[in-house]
Amino acid sequence: MASDAPRPPLPLAGTRTLELAHIIAGPSGGLLLADLGSDVIKVESPDGGDQARRWKGNYSFTAFNRNKRSLALDLKRPEGKTIFERLVATADIVLDNYSPGVLDRLGVGYEWGRQVNPRVIYCSVKGFTPGPYGNRPFLDELAQMMGGLAYMTGPIGQPLRAGASIVDIGAATYGVLGVLTALYQRALTGRGQYVQAGLFETTVFWMAQHVAAVSATGEEALPMAARGMGRRMGWGVYDLFDTADGEQLFVAITSNAHWERFCREFDLRDLAERPDLATNDLRCDHREAYMPRLRALIGALPRAELVRRLSAIDVPYAPVNRPGDLLRDEHLRGAGRLLPVTTPAGEPALAPAPPVVSTAYAYAVRHEPPRLGEHTAAILTELGYAAPDIARLAAEEVVRLGER
Repeated sequence: MASDAPRPPLPLAGTRTLELAHIIAGPSGGLLLADLGSDVIKVESPDGGDQARRWKGNYSFTAFNRNKRSLALDLKRPEGKTIFERLVATADIVLDNYSPGVLDRLGVGYEWGRQVNPRVIYCSVKGFTPGPYGNRPFLDELAQMMGGLAYMTGPIGQPLRAGASIVDIGAATYGVLGVLTALYQRALTGRGQYVQAGLFETTVFWMAQHVAAVSATGEEALPMAARGMGRRMGWGVYDLFDTADGEQLFVAITSNAHWERFCREFDLRDLAERPDLATNDLRCDHREAYMPRLRALIGALPRAELVRRLSAIDVPYAPVNRPGDLLRDEHLRGAGRLLPVTTPAGEPALAPAPPVVSTAYAYAVRHEPPRLGEHTAAILTELGYAAPDIARLAAEEVVRLGER
């Protein structure tokens, strides 16, 4: 539930964001702005709103829409556009991830918006930034395929998407970075701007080291799975191991000090003393000399014991976690990295906080994920509409009033 306890002011307090977005890319960007203190008004169609509201068994809406207010508004109606114009006049940011050209066809695109409010910053999260592909419809999984990420992730001939909507969220995050930069520039110039982030370009940016390697050598990259665990990142021990209790643990020995401490802790002193394993490059070249012993040793111990011992000697490791394991993770729970929210169906749930912390502020749930049109009346009242006018607009289906 939302907390009423006094908290330090959030860095974007005093700003207003209009979010015209659905599913994941736009709403995840709006969530970052909302968690950082912006008054995010989620402008939704009265006939159903964000598509994610209607996804059965999918909690995307719950995960990405806390700390927002919902205004159910028909932008196709002249009075709906008038209301939006009054909102834009009060706004700092307009964020969208609709299909290319939708806002312009509705008559509320950036060129219109900057006439209403020269200080407004528009941010669009699209499949592509402007160019030959600029008007193509696109999606997260398509970007992972076209940007080379799926090829690099799966085995040869089996491109594999990531297990989360990382491109949607990543592109939105870069869009928010652009918005924050635009806010800084506006403080200097007094003018807004139009920021665009692309799913395709986000994926290509993540492929930077592979693109650089191919451009320098002329040799096409192999998928990560085809390189061998250690060699793929240039370390001798960089591997996934099975443990005695049927779990899995990733161990990363990335320095000579790690190697020495690991060998001492697990009674492998003969390996530590071998000159042909004295450096990381040598350990990369002679993996056959020690990997069978490491697999046997780790495979004979339960994961909890391995975690305890590796932690004690400061050797990097990671258990292979499932989402349910994250809910029980002592770091996430102890550091307040999971925020309590309530789903639209009334279920209590937890959702991750943004992955950035500061000494100046802390995140909190100020608004639960909103019901469609839940804040319509309040927002119209803030814009100066009287109660009879709000009732008329609702009766004429220009707006929709949410359930109380």
